[in-house]
Amino acid sequence: MGVRVMMIQDDKVLLIRHTYLEGWFMPGGGLNRNESLEQATRREAKEETGADLGEVTLLGVFSNFIQWKTDHTVVFLCKDFRITGKSDAEIAEMQFFSLSDLPKYVYPSHRKLLEAYQAGEIKSNFGEW
Repeated sequence: MGVRVMMIQDDKVLLIRHTYLEGWFMPGGGLNRNESLEQATRREAKEETGADLGEVTLLGVFSNFIQWKTDHTVVFLCKDFRITGKSDAEIAEMQFFSLSDLPKYVYPSHRKLLEAYQAGEIKSNFGEW
């Protein structure tokens, strides 16, 4: 199980690019032992973007059954955050992008979710990536 956070301000989303993966992603990662979903979301956002999150809202729980896996990702929305630090060494770059003009290499499931959010089409809190 993992978490992701859609960080949006002024109709722009903050995306990251890892040093070990190609493409752009919403910040996130796995849970640590004895950590809640919200705690993991806040920790991952701080580690990967240097941001302190304000209020977070549950967007949904999404499943991935590709490549013999069973992955579940809980996605939160945060529009209230401040970048107060630096990202950790695993992040090559972070950048704000207009929701209406996402970069070419956004991870497919993240692009799908961002486009659905932009279009006002997120109707269910459960779905498949």
